[in-house]
Amino acid sequence: MHRRQLADYSLLAVVWGCSFLILVQAVDAFGWVGAVTFRALIAAGLLWGAARVSGRRLDFTVGWRPLLVVGATTVAGQLIGLSFAAPRIGSAMSAIFVATIPLFSMVIGQWWGTEHIGPSGQVGLVVGLAGIVLLVGFPAVPVTTSFVIGCVASVLSCVSSAFGSNYARLRLRHVGAWEQTIGSFAFGGLLTLPLLVFVPVPRMPSALDVLYLLLLAAVVSSLCYVVYFRLVSEVGATRAISVEFVVTVIAVIAGAVVLDEQLSWMQLVGGAVIILGCSMVLGLLPRRARQ
Repeated sequence: MHRRQLADYSLLAVVWGCSFLILVQAVDAFGWVGAVTFRALIAAGLLWGAARVSGRRLDFTVGWRPLLVVGATTVAGQLIGLSFAAPRIGSAMSAIFVATIPLFSMVIGQWWGTEHIGPSGQVGLVVGLAGIVLLVGFPAVPVTTSFVIGCVASVLSCVSSAFGSNYARLRLRHVGAWEQTIGSFAFGGLLTLPLLVFVPVPRMPSALDVLYLLLLAAVVSSLCYVVYFRLVSEVGATRAISVEFVVTVIAVIAGAVVLDEQLSWMQLVGGAVIILGCSMVLGLLPRRARQ
């Protein structure tokens, strides 16, 4: 990577790592449905407005169906699961679950025939799954129904994100980063909007709550997704998706320092095992070590 790509990589790691702290605050104010719906619609609107102001031409000739699928999975499915789970299992543990997305992505890619998992990758899958068992099976908090449901929601969120990423790789390969981000967030927000009838906004948000939501929409979503899609096109999906490992480390540290969240030693080991397994699946370990 050259200097600008390293800057993009670092930006994604820091912003997405710290975003879990903002996410918890937004969910508390707007609810787990409202936080996703308003964030997605605002993100799409901001990017569309920026494109109009800057004179950028947007090409949506790909049609609405592929963007609908990506919006339903990478935005609605992933963010709903994440927003639902974070208050129940903590931001640090939610971030560790996010690190498993490459595992599920490679399995889906193998199933669809777009990826090939070699012997090292197969061992990595087993290692990663063992890490998930350690993460969920030895928590620092009592295992309650809410905790278990939060873990299930996190796993479903990761699977949804992995499915959407593979689908986008197949159907939106030649679509620009701006178009992908605007379309997916617009459809994601519209799909979750009706859920507000069943899960309304719990209270009147304060000005600070609105600021948190705007940060999630403008920086964590609009800016970072455009940067991420650009990084994927320049350095490849494998190297770009490895940013999730750094995101996890930053999120765990931030959760412990700012929110005083606790993780057991076995959970920390589980997180390290998950990162090791994902690194093996993605082929990020040095060649000599793999041999």
